[in-house]
Amino acid sequence: MDVLLTANQAFGHYYMATREYDNSVPSYIDYDKTNTTAILEYRGNYTFPSDPIFPSTNLPSFEDFIATDNFLSRLRSLASHDHPSDVPKSITTRMFITVSMNRILCPNSSCNGDTSQVKLASSLNSISFVTPNTNILSAYYWNLSGVYTTDFPDQPFSYYNFTREDLSINTTVSTQGTKVKMLNYNETIKIKFQGTNVLDTSETHPMHLHGYNFYVAGSGYGNFDPEIDPEGYNLVDPLHVNTIAVPTNGWVTVRFIANNPVRNGSTLKTSMREPPANLPQCKASFATWLQVLDDLDKYVPK
Repeated sequence: MDVLLTANQAFGHYYMATREYDNSVPSYIDYDKTNTTAILEYRGNYTFPSDPIFPSTNLPSFEDFIATDNFLSRLRSLASHDHPSDVPKSITTRMFITVSMNRILCPNSSCNGDTSQVKLASSLNSISFVTPNTNILSAYYWNLSGVYTTDFPDQPFSYYNFTREDLSINTTVSTQGTKVKMLNYNETIKIKFQGTNVLDTSETHPMHLHGYNFYVAGSGYGNFDPEIDPEGYNLVDPLHVNTIAVPTNGWVTVRFIANNPVRNGSTLKTSMREPPANLPQCKASFATWLQVLDDLDKYVPK
């Protein structure tokens, strides 16, 4: 992210400092607590001060989500003549995607020979992605079948109170597949990402769209309210990024134009380029990305 600031302070040297934000369960404290710092120096005719005072007493705590939200909510696009904000207003494709941590059942050591009965994996709309042996874009370019399916759903399979505690057992198991959503060139897309509390493991989920920047129209906590929450959308100068965090037990709405081809357009310029000769191969199996799920008695059906 590129950020501009206004240099309107008295001549001098100033610390800039950031630290990690921890939004996981409070009992988990095994993470890097190193602060990231830089010194901002003003140009001009003045006496250089001694080393600036490090703002150790002013930094928020690692768990201070209010400070995090206050900072992120103030970020805006320039929305100027030279840097216009072209937020899609007329939407052609609408998607609602739940973001969860799920369990995957592994009977008879079926997950890469591991003896664990249950594994932990992330999911979108209760689908955990299976890495294929062939690159998906290459498969599309060369018209190869059997690598992926085009049936990733626009909506979750069911709607429920996504952020409540102790969700029922039937929400915890994801299906596995290499499913994609095909978009026509120049479609205008709106996606609502909804975080869930499946397995009581809600946390901030960073969402990235490879090959695109998107506009962050709005975000909030709890279940998305289709009647109230859109009234707070910023469609004038919203953040324009390629990665955004879905808040713990919250939601984010993004908009973008599908002008970086996935499904080929009508011209060479609007179609996918030939894969490069040095394109890495897909070698990691699906099972290598799974984690053992603790407390099996809670999640293994009897």
